[in-house]
Formats: sequence, C-alpha cells, structure tokens
Amino acid sequence: MMAMEPVGADDQMLKQAFGCFPSGVAAVCALAGGEPVGMVASSFTSVSMRPPLVSVCMQDTSATWPRLRGLPRLGLSILAEDHEEACLRLASTGGDRFGDVRWEAGPEGGVFLPGASAWLDCSLYAEHPAGDHSIALLKIHRLRSEPGRPPLVFHGSRFRRLMAV
Repeated sequence: MMAMEPVGADDQMLKQAFGCFPSGVAAVCALAGGEPVGMVASSFTSVSMRPPLVSVCMQDTSATWPRLRGLPRLGLSILAEDHEEACLRLASTGGDRFGDVRWEAGPEGGVFLPGASAWLDCSLYAEHPAGDHSIALLKIHRLRSEPGRPPLVFHGSRFRRLMAV
C-alpha cells in the first residue's frame, strides 16, 4: 500500500485532495426584501427521491447563507458550462453579485439563472452542523431540467468542460 500523509496539520493538502473530485456547481438564490441574494455551492448532491431532497454544504463563515436559510423558497440553478462568469460573480465576497448576472424570480421567491442545466424550487428541510460547514437538506417542490445542456464542472481549483467520446 502506498504511504499516506496524516490529516490535520496541512489544510492545503486536504484542499488538494478534495479538488481531485470533479463537481458541478449550483447557485442558491432567493429574493430577500425584493432584492436577489445568492451564492454558489460546489458541494451539491442528490439525496432522496421520497421525499425529493438534495443537499448543499455551506461554510460557517458565510455571510450569505444566514440571509437565505430563513426564506420560504430557494432557487437552485445547476450551472451550465457558459455560466463561468456568473459563477465567479456569485462567488465573490464584495460588490453587487447580480450586477451583470441575468436572473428570474419564481412565484414563491426563488431566484433562478436562465440557461442552467436544471432549476429546483426548494425550501430548507433540515440543517446539520458538520465541522466548519453546515449540511443543508433542501426539499424540491418544483423542477425543470435540460439534460442535454453541458454542466459547469469544477476540478482542481478551475473550471473544466466535459468532452463527449
């Protein structure tokens, strides 16, 4: 068996190992006081068919998640490969995140990005502490998908594109 390094002392090694797993990117957005509020999460995963649940993980230091968690509906957009700029804007920590980002509000207050691979109209189902993050379970109320639209993929700390073979 190959030698492995102990975990704990070097966060960079842990980030590098986590970065070996490619992931899609989801935008979690909603209207708060009539204005769009949102963030990106690369830790999106499907959880359950009955009830229909997905999960996203949020850093405990996030200033955006506390604004989103209490809202009645959250729009979750699975970003497509041409959403790279929108993703960078929504991931920024300052300025107007929605300045150059096209968005649409759903009837319940979720905010969605046009051109996404899928849109999930969700509400917070449960939240669980997990180290320096929280795992948010979201219940899906309505959805729409475009499976033929290539996703935005994050791998090795950069965006990638899928290649059909």
